[in-house]
Amino acid sequence: ASPKIAAYHFTTLNPNLGVVKTIDGRSFIAADLPGLIEGASEGLGLGDKFLRHIERNKILLHVIDISGSEDRDPIDDYYAINVELRKFSEKLANKKQIIAANKLDLPGAEENLEKLKKALKGKDVEIMPISAVTGKGIKELFNRVSTLLDTIPEEEAVVVVGRREEVLDNEWKIRRENEVY
Repeated sequence: ASPKIAAYHFTTLNPNLGVVKTIDGRSFIAADLPGLIEGASEGLGLGDKFLRHIERNKILLHVIDISGSEDRDPIDDYYAINVELRKFSEKLANKKQIIAANKLDLPGAEENLEKLKKALKGKDVEIMPISAVTGKGIKELFNRVSTLLDTIPEEEAVVVVGRREEVLDNEWKIRRENEVY
């Protein structure tokens, strides 16, 4: 993927899809979505436009600035995101989650990583320390995501197109049966 990014918040305006390949030859598609802000579940920012699409993902990978740069608290950031996920959909809130604790190369990151581990002890979330700049932990993260993806069953795709029967290209017919299209 070749997303357009800049050195300031919320430069991702549209989802970016990319293929991730692991060292052992496995691959998966990753979706980079715009960051969520408080109130996204109620329509603030770009969040509500993308929360629907996140439900189709098998795993949620949170990239969190573990260094606490810009006076942000990584623990607060994690909880704020999860509040928005839960407000939007219980299904979304219950998806498998991995935290990519990024910026491990910066001062304060190791201390904040330990605080995050302590705060989330006993919760069903994995924490994987990484540094996007140095590449540390990236291969391990991709391998872990690929392994987890193999263990999560496929969900039935349900596509809602409209309230009436439609014919597409004279080959496809979409109809409603038992609340499923």
